[in-house]
Amino acid sequence: MTDSTVRPGAGHAWGHYQTLRFLLPLPHPVDRVWQAVATPEGLPGWLAAAEVLEPRLGGAVTLRCLSGGGLPEDAAVVTGRVTAWDVWRVAEYTVAPYHGRVRFHLEPAGPDATALRFTNEFKGGAAMRLDALAGWHQHFEYLREALDGRAPDWSTWTLDRWRQLRDAYAAG
Repeated sequence: MTDSTVRPGAGHAWGHYQTLRFLLPLPHPVDRVWQAVATPEGLPGWLAAAEVLEPRLGGAVTLRCLSGGGLPEDAAVVTGRVTAWDVWRVAEYTVAPYHGRVRFHLEPAGPDATALRFTNEFKGGAAMRLDALAGWHQHFEYLREALDGRAPDWSTWTLDRWRQLRDAYAAG
């Protein structure tokens, strides 16, 4: 697996509920990807600081956004529970106020490769779906970089790339 780009995600609405899906083929073993998506040490490299992450079903989770600029104050910190936990396979967090259910499902795709199936379910409209697709897409770009040893410099983060991605999702 040598594809270094993030494939576009898909979003679907059922009434006021949104479901987003991404499939990321990653040229890294499951244990390495698990460390990035399911540990307090790995999450800040591409997503958020895990101020609290109790690695068990029902455990507490608090994530603090590291990118700062452009986010509403109440979106910078999300809290919730671990709603699925199967070590090396599934990490799922249900967090408020905006993000809903966030699920990472890892499958081996070779000796040094992983297929990451991502699902995000939340309550919101079409605009929020486009916002979330762009946001997750950008974070998955960061995940690829972090897994390759190049974590983002959060102090230089701007909304520019997010806007570009959102426009692309809006154009279909």
